[in-house]
Amino acid sequence: MALIVQKFGGSSVGDAAKIKHVAKRVIETQRAGNQVVVVVSAMGDTTDELIDLAQSVSTDPYAAAREMDMLLTSGERISMALLAIAINAQGAQSRSFTGSQAGIMTSAKHGDARISEVTPVRIQEALDAGDIAIVAGFQGFNKDSKDITTLGRGGSDTTAVALAAALDADVCEIYSDVDGVYTADPRVIPAAHKLDAIDIESMLELAAAGAKILHIRAVEYARRHNVDLRVRSTFSTDPGTIVYSTKPEGSKMEEPIVSGIATDKGQAKITVIGLPDEPGKAAEVFRVVAEADSNIDMIVQNNPTGVDVTDRVADISFTLPLGDLGRVAGALEGAKATLGFRELEQDADIGKLSVVGAGMRTHSGVSATLFSALANAGINIEMISTSEIRISVVTSSKQLDDAARAVHKAFGLDSDTEATVYAGTGR
Repeated sequence: MALIVQKFGGSSVGDAAKIKHVAKRVIETQRAGNQVVVVVSAMGDTTDELIDLAQSVSTDPYAAAREMDMLLTSGERISMALLAIAINAQGAQSRSFTGSQAGIMTSAKHGDARISEVTPVRIQEALDAGDIAIVAGFQGFNKDSKDITTLGRGGSDTTAVALAAALDADVCEIYSDVDGVYTADPRVIPAAHKLDAIDIESMLELAAAGAKILHIRAVEYARRHNVDLRVRSTFSTDPGTIVYSTKPEGSKMEEPIVSGIATDKGQAKITVIGLPDEPGKAAEVFRVVAEADSNIDMIVQNNPTGVDVTDRVADISFTLPLGDLGRVAGALEGAKATLGFRELEQDADIGKLSVVGAGMRTHSGVSATLFSALANAGINIEMISTSEIRISVVTSSKQLDDAARAVHKAFGLDSDTEATVYAGTGR
């Protein structure tokens, strides 16, 4: 008997008909001889609608962070209860649990709590009794404050992986509106083809680079705890894509040179111009950024200019989440006198394209293919960043989709058939 954790996103439980469909799939999984734990997100756009409601009663609802967590967790509780009711109505037995009832203990930070402990005692009791356990994703409980917390965007993926690790599940299945992990976002590149398998390192790089199919925190958790993931569609019987935490023993599968292309339009760029070329100045800049509570991605510093050591200056460019742009730029401008830079440039119209593949470690010519494809498509490159299995470039957001299509074709990733997207969000 296998133990399977299944996570269904908002598009999968968007209305009553979809909830009944999910209930049928869950029951089929159990009747195939498996123990089943289900993690659900809020229905459809419920979370966004709740945020809109909060903004209608307050100009700054997040100032009441505790109350926002109380509000937002209601969406997942609705989904879990409705799914449990639907399963029971179809002849199986199920029990629903909030994050705290499921034993998800977290840090005290409202809105972006971190999982500190998972003790799924009640979940195990339900499974031992032959029931299907339904868990509200995205939420947990802090022992010290005795408050409900939320895990941030994509938190339901993390909930599912954490429960799979704690229960020693055989696999954690992530259901969405596409048939698996594709070589690119099929909404951007319809010719993208589905991968049967991908290693966890490549999946982590794709998630970090902007691929929406899996949240990066969930992939990190899966890697840390050796949890195998399977990405599938709620709306088809396709077996999906297996994300291996470790390569299967005896596997002779050679790692592909390029596993996929990821794009991200949620980034912005700041350039600090005329920063004194002195030891410690870069550290001061990024200390200000850190104190503004922003995570940076790519960094480029040009060669210092100046006649002699006393007047040498440099420019530093870096990317950061688009939503952090105003706050970080304001913090840097406030520290201008201390930092000593000449001016600040902001660019909200950038896009990041990343080429990812574990096979890049042992194959040459990847960079040449990438940059030739971009040049032939007339794409200008603003920044470049690399890792052992990833090359990322920054270009104009208006050119990003064209760049992705050109690079995808250049690496021979185009399929002869068009990918199927059953809903439209990827979550």
